[in-house]
Amino acid sequence: MTKNYLLIIWVCLSYNAYAQQNNFVIPDSLSTKDYEYFSNNILYEEKDSIKERLYAQSWLAKAKREKNFDQMAHSYKALIYTSNKKLQLIYVDSMLATAKRTADIEFIASGYMTKGVVQYDRKEHMNALNSYLKADEYISKTNNPYLSYKVKYVIAQIKYYLGFYDEATALFQECVNYFKGKNDRAYLNSLHSLGLSYNRIGKYKLCSQMNQTGLNEGLRFKNLEMQPYFIHSEGVNQYFKHNYSDAIKKLKVALPTVIHNKDFGNETTAYFYIGKSYWAQELQEKALPYLKKIDDAFQKQKYIRPDLREAYEILIDYYQQQNDKELELYYVTALSKVDQVLIKDYKYLSGKIHKEYDTKNLIQTQRNIEQYWTIIITIMTVIIAVLVYRHYKNKRLFEELMNRKPETTQSLVSNNTSKETELDINPELVVAILKNLEKFERNKKYLEKDMTLAKMAALLNTNMKYASKIIARYRDKGTVDYISHLKIDHIIELLKNENKYRNYTNKALGEESGFGSTQIFTRAFNNRTGLSPTYFISKLRSQQHS
Repeated sequence: MTKNYLLIIWVCLSYNAYAQQNNFVIPDSLSTKDYEYFSNNILYEEKDSIKERLYAQSWLAKAKREKNFDQMAHSYKALIYTSNKKLQLIYVDSMLATAKRTADIEFIASGYMTKGVVQYDRKEHMNALNSYLKADEYISKTNNPYLSYKVKYVIAQIKYYLGFYDEATALFQECVNYFKGKNDRAYLNSLHSLGLSYNRIGKYKLCSQMNQTGLNEGLRFKNLEMQPYFIHSEGVNQYFKHNYSDAIKKLKVALPTVIHNKDFGNETTAYFYIGKSYWAQELQEKALPYLKKIDDAFQKQKYIRPDLREAYEILIDYYQQQNDKELELYYVTALSKVDQVLIKDYKYLSGKIHKEYDTKNLIQTQRNIEQYWTIIITIMTVIIAVLVYRHYKNKRLFEELMNRKPETTQSLVSNNTSKETELDINPELVVAILKNLEKFERNKKYLEKDMTLAKMAALLNTNMKYASKIIARYRDKGTVDYISHLKIDHIIELLKNENKYRNYTNKALGEESGFGSTQIFTRAFNNRTGLSPTYFISKLRSQQHS
């Protein structure tokens, strides 16, 4: 029944939006305006602005009349940000459908990004992640690093929300490095998010550094919008540093701006840590009103996170001690509903939600947790089995590599009459090329950076076709593998026999062996040996100290 009711509402809203779009008449004052005028006059400063929505609707009507799909998509995007939340998903789907008709990959990617932002704002976090990943799929087909890092940032936000703090920290650090000097607001946002992530992984000093950097940079940019949020972040951080009075002071300073911005997520977070700070100071009467606001946010906005769940546990304990059965039962029941939401939204993280109250209202939650742990144990068993197999496999490969003798530059000229006749090349020419190939190996010319078949053919005093044929016949390898294997074999012998090379980074080893990049070197090393350079060096070191 509820689903049917929601479907009817959705259909009505869609029809209403469709009717508004198709029956809209551009006012005379805007009828002669061009696309640039509409774009420049929509500032996105106020949600649900009547004036800006009028511009967006006029923009869309003009684009429809002229069948300009690119401008239609842009006008739908403007409508998304100038309309109320009920219509945003309708407009975002229209924008995506129109963007696809333009065949502009970057614009389609931007469309999925916008859809993800709308879904995230509606607390549809898994759907938002899917949209962001779809955007990333399109962006990977372009050469637009800015869009790529925008996707990185929003995916990092999702990871942070779901509790994957280490992964989020790494992504936010990449965003800080990229946006610095390119986009001031994106840089400040990334600094703020990185600070939050540092706090969640216990690096409180780094969190404080990010917050202070954000405050200083905001002043330098003359952009003060993020100032309250850095103060808010530092307030939370001071709680974890056990500086409870400072935490309360900073969070209360930040709260008015957060409330004005209708940012109920950060508002609720501030209430929680103010309450916990009072509680840590044994000022329960001051703490209780703030802790109760967590339930207010859940009841009104359905907003909850795993860390905020603790407020219910504190309240249940408190009213149990006060022998107030009515309020104890209320918060136990509310906690059960909270857990149902968390398990739905945090299905990959439900095991992190600690259950301390085994009541009839929480039995179903307990069963879900037991099922979760069964899955976790199964996964861990598989992971352990894989790790054990990999350990013994790597150990065997290492021993084989240590026992492998270096290939000496053997004479290729003698005793190869049968092979010469198979090549369909003048035998005297073959002998001359083979002598040059021996010289090439002996003088380690293969270590030159960007050694290609063309360069090699020139060193062998022949053409690429003959060089390729002779290497295939006498070394049983393609040219690329032949050069790559020589480089890797060279670096292996250096690592085995000279300790100083064991202190080199992969980048330095790659340069030493003439590879064009660290990634190409590590891939070539793994293909040749079955091991990573890092693992091989660590085993050499442990063998040295044993």
